Amino acid sequence: MDKKELRIVYMGTPDFAVAALDKLVSGGYNVVGVITMPDKPVGRHQNTLQASPVKQYALQKGIPVLQPEKLKDETFLAALDALQPDLQIVVAFRMLPEVVWNRPRLGTFNLHAALLPQYRGAAPINWAVINGDTETGVTTFFLDHNIDTGRVIRRVPVPISDTDTAGDVHDRLMILGADVVTETVDMILAGNVQAIPQEEMMTDEPLRPAPKIFKETCRLDTALGVKRAYDFVRGLSPYPAAWLEASIGGKPLAIKLFRTEKEFAAHAYTPGTLVTDGHKVLKLALSDGFLIIRDLQPAGKKRMPAENWLNGLHLAESQEKDAQGLFTLG
Repeated sequence: MDKKELRIVYMGTPDFAVAALDKLVSGGYNVVGVITMPDKPVGRHQNTLQASPVKQYALQKGIPVLQPEKLKDETFLAALDALQPDLQIVVAFRMLPEVVWNRPRLGTFNLHAALLPQYRGAAPINWAVINGDTETGVTTFFLDHNIDTGRVIRRVPVPISDTDTAGDVHDRLMILGADVVTETVDMILAGNVQAIPQEEMMTDEPLRPAPKIFKETCRLDTALGVKRAYDFVRGLSPYPAAWLEASIGGKPLAIKLFRTEKEFAAHAYTPGTLVTDGHKVLKLALSDGFLIIRDLQPAGKKRMPAENWLNGLHLAESQEKDAQGLFTLG
């Protein structure tokens, strides 16, 4: 059997999953169907439905699309069987029940944006950067009963620089992952896969999880030191973004942070104190220095340079406020 005969069903939802799907389609692999999430309500009144990036791509290429609400639904399973898949590929989709992943004769493999067994979970890219790691990568593995625990097929490392944001790493892994997906399919076609149980890859290094990130997860703790606060911001940039709560004229205002710089320096400020000249300089005092804020987004406004926001506030020269862990101005 060659790649034009191998019947592939592809499962994914966001932009990250489009790159691998496009690599398969443009490479002449036989993608017979796509499974993605149901269209999502968007807009101010949530009255407009938006198709996922994977669905939009599939429709452009004339690939049949299934969008099950429930993966164990008999109607969906019958439609899946009608596609007669030999192999299923999962990239940024959702956890599959055994009745789905165990269906094709060649099994189902997943592309994970981390070097398993590290960072099992929903947000591996974010947590690797938040934790200040200098390396991450992508892994393909066969699905089993537990999330991200299956036998490893391919594992390719990628460096993380000190200035990389989660967005930078996402884009790099998206391109690499597309290549690794096609390489994995070729290995399966050639029958030379020697999948390794993750238990055999364990070391003395503790496993670091990658749980789903929620709004409260993204709140910056001003008790952190400069390095950890800096990594926290870049690990959540550009999405979902770290945030602080400001009080402007006595009114609370959430402010997202996208780009910061480190300044290690001794000072007498209480951690959480905001220091600004009212025009260009905006920095947050931490225990071992300052987090210089370069790009931010006040609630209800667009992302902007910090100095643009400061100039719009018309602050007095060298205004300083002790925020006690909050961002207080005015």
